[in-house]
Amino acid sequence: MVNNVKTTQDKNYQVSKLKKSAIRTLQLSTAISIAFGSFAMAAEEIALDTVEVVGKRVSDTKPVKGYNAKESSASTKTDTPLINVPQAITVITQDVMKDQSALSISDVVRYVPGVMASQGEGNRDALVFRGNRTTSDIFLDGMRDDIQMFRDLYNTDRVEVLKGPNGMIFGRGGAGGVINRVTKKAGWDPVKDVSLTYGAWDQKRFTGDFGQSLTDNVAFRINAVYEDSNSFRNGVNLERYGAAPTFTFNLSEQTSINLSAEYFKDQRIGDRGIPSVDNATGDDRRPFNLSKNQDEFFGNARLSPNEAETKSFNVSIDHTFDNNVKIKNSTRYTDYDKFYQNIYASGSVTAANTVKLSGYRDETDRKNLINQTDVTIPFDWGTTKHTVLAGVELVEQDNEQARFVSQPGTTSSSIAGAGAVDVSNPTVNAIFPRSNLAKAQDTQISSQGYYIQDQVEFNDQWQVIAGLRRDTFETDYKNIRPGDEASVNTTDAFWSPRAGLIFKPTNNTSLYASYSISYAPRTGDQLQGLKGIETNPDLFDPEKFINKEVGVKWDINPNLSFTAATYLLERENLVANDPNQAGIKTLIDGQETQGVELSLAGNMTDKWSVIAAYTYQDGELTKDQGAPGAITAKKGAELGETPDHLFSLWNKYKINNVWSVALGVVGRSEMYAATEQVTGNTLIPGYTRYDAAIFAKLSEKMTLQLNVENLTNRDYIASSHNNNNLLPGAPVSARATLNYSF
Repeated sequence: MVNNVKTTQDKNYQVSKLKKSAIRTLQLSTAISIAFGSFAMAAEEIALDTVEVVGKRVSDTKPVKGYNAKESSASTKTDTPLINVPQAITVITQDVMKDQSALSISDVVRYVPGVMASQGEGNRDALVFRGNRTTSDIFLDGMRDDIQMFRDLYNTDRVEVLKGPNGMIFGRGGAGGVINRVTKKAGWDPVKDVSLTYGAWDQKRFTGDFGQSLTDNVAFRINAVYEDSNSFRNGVNLERYGAAPTFTFNLSEQTSINLSAEYFKDQRIGDRGIPSVDNATGDDRRPFNLSKNQDEFFGNARLSPNEAETKSFNVSIDHTFDNNVKIKNSTRYTDYDKFYQNIYASGSVTAANTVKLSGYRDETDRKNLINQTDVTIPFDWGTTKHTVLAGVELVEQDNEQARFVSQPGTTSSSIAGAGAVDVSNPTVNAIFPRSNLAKAQDTQISSQGYYIQDQVEFNDQWQVIAGLRRDTFETDYKNIRPGDEASVNTTDAFWSPRAGLIFKPTNNTSLYASYSISYAPRTGDQLQGLKGIETNPDLFDPEKFINKEVGVKWDINPNLSFTAATYLLERENLVANDPNQAGIKTLIDGQETQGVELSLAGNMTDKWSVIAAYTYQDGELTKDQGAPGAITAKKGAELGETPDHLFSLWNKYKINNVWSVALGVVGRSEMYAATEQVTGNTLIPGYTRYDAAIFAKLSEKMTLQLNVENLTNRDYIASSHNNNNLLPGAPVSARATLNYSF
């Protein structure tokens, strides 16, 4: 059980502000929906001949079977075959997640080219897309899942990973790529599944998935999870539980409504891993005695509790008119409450075998209200076929955050009286009283996005996708720490274009070229410490990401697909120290990543299934960074968490009707823990890890599987947050899962 030191606190949330914003948002979305509906009804009706289609019924509760997804709506907001999308996309299906016993976003991306997991300070999902770290580019059913926590996959049907800037569809952010989780929906195919897992370090996990039709027009489904687990890391454990009910209402053959909700709570010990060690020769630092310290907690596990609670409500309405024009309106409200306290290594191990420890407590209360309206209009114009998408996204967010430290009157995270501790006992006790308020802020965000896209099919060989989005992003930031009161209100408005050309020499192959731009506005913490904004308002300009990509997609057979892509991703408008003026910030066009990504997914034969990925990438700074006479990072420096090579391969083979086996390999080359500096870098060695699984079909209703990770017991660093927070990978471990359908 997690050691929870959270005290009862009186919170004064400014709910009235969000309610007013919600009313304005819903009024505007209703007006937009009516306007779009009127326009759609006025569209030209097309008379079609009656065609009788005979085929196998597709399950409405498990729409994708096997390892190979054939289409996705995430990239275009229309149901489009992946071969016709000018972008590298990897879909991790439910069967893949089940076979690999994947439990988290970090588990899923191991088999996705161009993406790897970051540490996230041990309290949240963090990903690196093509050299760009992010915690915010995670979506749920196409809508922003703007919370910082570890997500569970119990209610996930599949995970769609889109590489490159995605601003035209997803709005702000989406710089190097996005993750979109597609949830399990209620349908008329009955679902009655339970799963029990027991694994290394006393891991205990239960999931349940139950669904059925209530009437001919109403279906219900509920997913639930409970997990209580320890870890190979001393003092680290977690307890999490959640439930997600959903209803589907078919009001008619043309209109449906989906209602869903979720309550999820995650309690765990925040683990930031082990530090690096100084190198007497002046070379790069390395992880400190990894083989001896992979289970050592540097700081204090007992005083590093994390707790996150999420309550969300969702509704979507779909209607198809007689002329095949479709309109969809979706609303998502999320109430999110989180605190985390951590004591961790904030420096490297010195020659005297000492290490510096720091700590703080952070509390966040966030409320999101998001509404989207999409209209899809298919029509023919001369010899060309068009699918036009027009849409609006409205977002209101209220975020309150406070941070507490151990030293009164400061904003430092250093622990009073701790100094440096001996690595033979790298533990310290500390308290973070509410009187020691280091940071308090209230940030309100209001954004509106308007977009239009046209998918044009000229003939069987040539297609074009072109779209443009306009976002207006207003941030009202208030520093409410007593004595430091200040406020900043800024509005950004930007255009996010995307264009892609597709050539199909055959029905099962496509060549594509694409160009896209995304922007990341500055919000919250990014507005703090920007000295010089009074004379340089350009510091408010959002970061800009430009992606140029060409690739090929090949459906080798109906159940096996291959994708290859090469790209150049540029990042502009980074805030950095002005090399000509001490103490002043400026904007630079700071970095670029170029690379090649290969992926393969599906069935090699009717018994052999695979999912494989390979990435070559080269990420570097494009300008010097640092103050006058003190350049900290030079042009050409390597980007952190961006290894040259990433590779993975998972094979599953069906021996007979009872037994199946699987073998996987995951690895990467060496990488810097953070962007390469002039001095003080930590180089993380590369590794190769082998996994395996065996599956037994005990009956028509019961299966048993055993997953073993790190077969060779390899010592390695799985992820990092900075030069001194390096998270070791687990030694050889196993877990058994019993699945029963009734």
